[in-house]
Amino acid sequence: MALVGAHNHKDKELRIHESLDELGTDLADYIAELSETSVKERGVFAVALSGGSLIGLLGKLCEAPYNKTVDWTKWYILWADERVVAKNHADSNYKLAKEGFFSKVPIVPSHVHSINDSVSAEEAANEYEFVIRQLVKSRVISVSDTSDCPKFDLILLGIGPDGHVASLFPNHPVLDEKDEWVTFITDSPKPPPERITFTLPVINSASNVVVVVTGDSKADAAHLAVDDVGPDSPLVPAKLVQPTKGKLVWFLDKPAASKLEGFQFSE
Repeated sequence: MALVGAHNHKDKELRIHESLDELGTDLADYIAELSETSVKERGVFAVALSGGSLIGLLGKLCEAPYNKTVDWTKWYILWADERVVAKNHADSNYKLAKEGFFSKVPIVPSHVHSINDSVSAEEAANEYEFVIRQLVKSRVISVSDTSDCPKFDLILLGIGPDGHVASLFPNHPVLDEKDEWVTFITDSPKPPPERITFTLPVINSASNVVVVVTGDSKADAAHLAVDDVGPDSPLVPAKLVQPTKGKLVWFLDKPAASKLEGFQFSE
């Protein structure tokens, strides 16, 4: 495994890879390990996905050995954010994840919880929060030790060039939402405008949060999120991903990590 650098950076672990292929393999190893631990401890593995290039990197999990060694029947899949569009729409995170990931492994269909896309963004967010509350009640999803928030076993996030995670965009009022588990926006700066998203308290209550960043277009955002950049730099939402008790791991390729302080790459 050609890991360029792996170190603990204050409250997070950074894993930087030579290639997307190696990043995908390390990510698959890491998720498979979390799955095994969670199934041993709780009997289930509750995961929240995002969209974007992250899903393509989960493809390794559909291949040997993971397609046989992971106990897929114990997985429950939800979304940390979703676009309020039909499930067959090109912008749907559900469609992306189904085609690129969970249709290729034996996950139980009733364990996949997508949003109701036939209602308004506000109603979709309320309904999705209700779904999560029912899963917490039935102990499929744990509860945080420090708040009443759900404690997902794993939340998988990508990051945008602007530093957004899930559908939490820079300077948006939903960044300050403390009471709701799931909220909605109708004015996303990138289309489609209507989305639902987990709030920061839910993301930060997870047992494990993984942020996957690839490509040089994300290098500035990664730098602003990971490094101590001082008060005059823009605050990016990814910097606010700081699990209260859980573990945070960033998986980056070299181009995405190219502006991080303390990483000098030899060609």
